[in-house]
Amino acid sequence: MSKEARHATLYRTYRPATFAEVRGQAHVVDVLEKAIKNNKPAHAYLFSGGRGTGKTSVARILARELGVTDKDLYEIDAASNTGVDDIRELREGVHTVPFESPYKFYIIDEAHMLSRAAWNAFLKTLEEPPAHVIFVLATTALEKVPDTIQSRCEVYAFKQPTRVMLAEAVADIAKKEGYALERSAAELVALLAEGSFRDALSILQKVLSVSDNKKIEVTEVEMVSGAPRSEMIRQLLSAIAKKDCTNALGVIQQAVSENMDARTLMKLLIHRMRVVLLLRSAPDLGHQLSHELTEADLALALELSKEAGVNSNTLRTLLEAYSQTAYAAVPHLPLELALIDICAAK
Repeated sequence: MSKEARHATLYRTYRPATFAEVRGQAHVVDVLEKAIKNNKPAHAYLFSGGRGTGKTSVARILARELGVTDKDLYEIDAASNTGVDDIRELREGVHTVPFESPYKFYIIDEAHMLSRAAWNAFLKTLEEPPAHVIFVLATTALEKVPDTIQSRCEVYAFKQPTRVMLAEAVADIAKKEGYALERSAAELVALLAEGSFRDALSILQKVLSVSDNKKIEVTEVEMVSGAPRSEMIRQLLSAIAKKDCTNALGVIQQAVSENMDARTLMKLLIHRMRVVLLLRSAPDLGHQLSHELTEADLALALELSKEAGVNSNTLRTLLEAYSQTAYAAVPHLPLELALIDICAAK
């Protein structure tokens, strides 16, 4: 297998195959393991949580632990099968006995995409399922699943993995692939992944595919992901601390000219600013977080922690701007306005 093909399968290769390999969902895994041990599985589960948090992986593990083989495991993408006819076909199929397993196991992904008519058609089956059938509904939008459906399922909320957890995961997988991932590089991958194991491994596979050596540095992650360069964030932080609006807006213009994503730029800026404030207000905690930074970033953070221009109001203004970015007609405008306000503040 070529290097490109191998890296393209990272998420599938390292998808958890047992409950022990599932990261960050102990509150779900522990209950499911006890239900299996006591031979008391539910007939309908509803797994909710953000993308890439392991919902379908845990569903497949649950099926395997219950002795369900591939012949009796059915995965349905509700986004492509939203209609009442699709559900009627499912309703007819559940009444036939399994081929070779104790159960017929149905995983319905993106369940919230089902139409109202489809939900109504499905409700009766969910109320009185055959004894040999287990359903797992997976959704990223629990609020769109009707209450009548939720009340007939055991509902489990999957937590988004922390940045520390994601950084450890990508570093471990890079090591298994024969690469050494610089700590700040792993932290940047984790930050960009926004709480998704799948997105983290997608970024990692791109980085490994273009690396010409076995040591991955943060600059390689910046290049592959399109994240703002560390030097740009440092320039922006320095301009904010000095209330130098001209230079600050100049950096933003450079980011615009290089097609850098506004939300990613702000996310990195907020992350660095938080470390600066913690180094000032809670030095011990700040130094614990400092391992996430490169030497140059840490040196600047220590320097800026002594500057009065960087304070909690500065960070609060940036957070407000970040919340507006997703809906802004001009993506970088909320940040530009925030910088103008920060520089004008006494």
